[in-house]
Amino acid sequence: MSCQIPEPSEPTTTIPPVATTRYRGDSLAQMTTIGVGGPVAEVVNASTEAEIVDAVSTADAEGRPVLVVGGGSNILASDEPFDGVVVHDTRSAIETLMEDSCGGAEMRITAGTPWDEAVVYAIEHGWMGLEALSGIPGSVGAAPVQNIGAYGQEVAETLAQVRTWDRQTRQFRTLFLSDMKFGYRDSILKRSICGGSPRWVVLAVTFHMRRATLSRPVGYGQLARTLGVEAGERAPSSDVRAAVLKLRASKGMVLDDADRDTYSLGSFFTNPVLSEEQAALLPPEAPRFGVARHDAVNQIGAAAPTIPGQVKTSAAWLIDHAGFTPGYNMPGPAALSTKHCLALTNRGGASGEDIAALAREIRDGVRDKFGVTLVPEPVLVGLQI
Repeated sequence: MSCQIPEPSEPTTTIPPVATTRYRGDSLAQMTTIGVGGPVAEVVNASTEAEIVDAVSTADAEGRPVLVVGGGSNILASDEPFDGVVVHDTRSAIETLMEDSCGGAEMRITAGTPWDEAVVYAIEHGWMGLEALSGIPGSVGAAPVQNIGAYGQEVAETLAQVRTWDRQTRQFRTLFLSDMKFGYRDSILKRSICGGSPRWVVLAVTFHMRRATLSRPVGYGQLARTLGVEAGERAPSSDVRAAVLKLRASKGMVLDDADRDTYSLGSFFTNPVLSEEQAALLPPEAPRFGVARHDAVNQIGAAAPTIPGQVKTSAAWLIDHAGFTPGYNMPGPAALSTKHCLALTNRGGASGEDIAALAREIRDGVRDKFGVTLVPEPVLVGLQI
């Protein structure tokens, strides 16, 4: 039987993306969602791939630090001046590469595109696999670096390839899924970052998805309850998006200029991955989950198997039960969100060191209470935690 190539999909409804950036200026405080960071020596607002590569290559030749900024939702920077070049990818474009009934769909997206626009594009075209990642701030270029994930989905499950500029070899390089070495909130791209500066500059990302207006099976209990379905059932992708946005907003994880709880970097610490022996030392009521092995996924939309001997627990649970409840440290300038104890927020006038000091206090408190050392998720520029 031959594959039928359908007519291009038409959106059945218009789905507005959520805001993903708050400022744009000449200091890192104006380029990040948490609103801290010092002035920068030079900002290049690049509108083409050639301009990005030229700015990075020129800075490298001059021995100047380079920081590539998209939505600024995962950068915690010092208030000291950044004596280098900040490259802001201003491109925003999504291109459909393929859409047929056998092979699924592929879209290529420029790195500067706001992430939520990619989610909306996929849902409107009837493609499955990104719906639970709705509302995550930041750019498409940052998504594979962190292997962003939420509510049972991760970027690794739909990513096909990443076009990059390799600063070490001074060449363009395409990294395929097998090259990415994805892990939980980790990738080969993230492991190349030193002092906020990456080896590979992401230029474009290609995703491969199944054609389906229903979501992937909903495996996250809280999301299933919000949707009113049983775990493992599917729901219309647009409904999943609406439910995810509702849940994220309830936790202060959707940007809102009027809400200081959203002046954050999202989840500040990653969920700890432990051995079975380490997990056995936690209280019985502590959450325990399997750890996905993404390099074993070989079917579009399939769930990754888990890694034997590894257990993931909840950083939020550990923080809360170590005594750092929502709103901790208020009315200080840096405090935990009043809605979710995994978000460190700038209540107004916080410095980068204020946020870092609070993070260190929480990390040390959790380690003393449970023997688990939390790992920060944001890229640190001029700060240590």
